[in-house]
Amino acid sequence: MNGAMTHVDEDGKAIMVDVSAKVDTKRTAIASGRIFMSRQAFDAIAGGTVPKGDVLAAARIAGIMATKQTSSLIPLCHNLLLTSAQLDFRLLSEECAIEAVCTVASTGKTGVEMEALTGATISLLTIYDFCKAIDRSMHVEDVHLQFKDGGKSGCYDRR
Repeated sequence: MNGAMTHVDEDGKAIMVDVSAKVDTKRTAIASGRIFMSRQAFDAIAGGTVPKGDVLAAARIAGIMATKQTSSLIPLCHNLLLTSAQLDFRLLSEECAIEAVCTVASTGKTGVEMEALTGATISLLTIYDFCKAIDRSMHVEDVHLQFKDGGKSGCYDRR
């Protein structure tokens, strides 16, 4: 990074970065986060007894849909043609938590980190929405980029 602000012009006005000169490359990003909840809420999700329905199926669809809407949610974010978006969940019984892992790929001129982060976050918020009648104290933590590859800046791997 050269320290220059990339989302403002010489007059200080907000702009979308011009990526037209960049070369298309395969871009991949993985983001994750966790939602912590009561034992009652966790058991209801794990047992498929949440009154609103299949929590993880709905959260998976919501997260995937969110990856495709990222540019509508994040100012100055490029609208990308994604080639894949996947959401996986890990039930962490001892912690009464669910980890969401969102993997996104595209071939283009800019990365998919924001799409992966958005997908993970929205899937976790969907879990909250489906279960808030059981436990309003649920909380989302540690949403972060795990991995990204492609483009000029290369690979980042926090895993």
